[in-house]
Amino acid sequence: MPDSSPHDDAALEAPEADGFGTRAVHAGQQPDPSTGAVMTPIYQTSTYAQAAPGEHKGHEYSRVSNPTRTALEGNLASLEGAEHGIAFSSGVAGIDAIVKSLRPGDHVVATDDLYGGTYRLLREVFEPLNIQTSFVDMSDPDAVTDAFTEDTALLWVETPTNPLMRLVDIEALAERAHAHDITVAVDNTFATPYLQQPLAHGADLVLHSATKYLGGHSDLILGAVCTNSDEWAEKLRFQIKSTGAAPGPMDCFLTLRGTKTLHLRMEQHCSSARRLAQMLNAHDKVGHVRYPGLPSHPGHALAQKQMSDYGGMISFELADDEMDKALAVLDAAEVFTLAESLGGVESLIEHPASMTHASIPAEEREKIGLTDSLIRLSVGVESFGDLRDDLDRALSRV
Repeated sequence: MPDSSPHDDAALEAPEADGFGTRAVHAGQQPDPSTGAVMTPIYQTSTYAQAAPGEHKGHEYSRVSNPTRTALEGNLASLEGAEHGIAFSSGVAGIDAIVKSLRPGDHVVATDDLYGGTYRLLREVFEPLNIQTSFVDMSDPDAVTDAFTEDTALLWVETPTNPLMRLVDIEALAERAHAHDITVAVDNTFATPYLQQPLAHGADLVLHSATKYLGGHSDLILGAVCTNSDEWAEKLRFQIKSTGAAPGPMDCFLTLRGTKTLHLRMEQHCSSARRLAQMLNAHDKVGHVRYPGLPSHPGHALAQKQMSDYGGMISFELADDEMDKALAVLDAAEVFTLAESLGGVESLIEHPASMTHASIPAEEREKIGLTDSLIRLSVGVESFGDLRDDLDRALSRV
């Protein structure tokens, strides 16, 4: 005999729960009301039947909304402690929608060592449209305030930053920005909502490249913005409807699959990264390790205040700061795969100056401290001993 009637709606509701792991598994979802399927179906459809013009069951056209996407958006909003989750076709599409909601003549203040794709978008796409950006070191709150003008409309924050792993005090900068009626957006891709929740520290918008840790398996492209602002949610949904930056239902389904294990994966990412950072910090071939979990990191105390752990990303420079030696390390690695992106179950190694941050001019990279020997690691969930031995072997080649 079944546990409940197939028409018992109460039995199909997602449970209310406070625990992150429980919300990761259940939030935004319920067993399919028509079949009882536990996993949210992939609604692979472009359009929806209407009983009469304008009379529908909540969805009209999948560029505007889709049931699989709606489930994902509810899930991500819950994890970030937000009222609204808005899914995009990529993380960059989410950034584009935020900045596109500004007006010509508006001004943006952004982290100076941010993701190369964000730099390219702000500098090469929006500056010709008369939305100017000032790039500043946000570890100095006074420098941020000094960069504000009467036209500043958006403060764009990464923390930890990509790839230099600097920490930014979200609460301190949000307080200063809000005093000038400036919107605060935080790219939370590196930390994930499991380790850091920017809205709780005063941010207005939280951006994710869900391609990374949220999806977690390097098999999808998707972005998301979470917010408590009804006005911003309306603006961003309008952008999707008008410009077509909507994710497909398969990518939404895969992201939902990924968030269910986010808390479990992040524990392993953090554990192995912490131990690898300690190993690298003591290695004679390594000059400088950038990982907020090290007491020597200048943002270590802030990380303890703002994050629940230190993440799975590490960057480091060689003792001999030469590009050819960095490339030799990349070539010698075997367990670490040479590839762009991050946050998947597999460990990745890359060279920012020639890969993810090549769009930043060399003089700008030099100014912010992005050296030619800098190597970035995305620590996966493989056995720690294999990761340690692989890096040790690779470093022995230089």
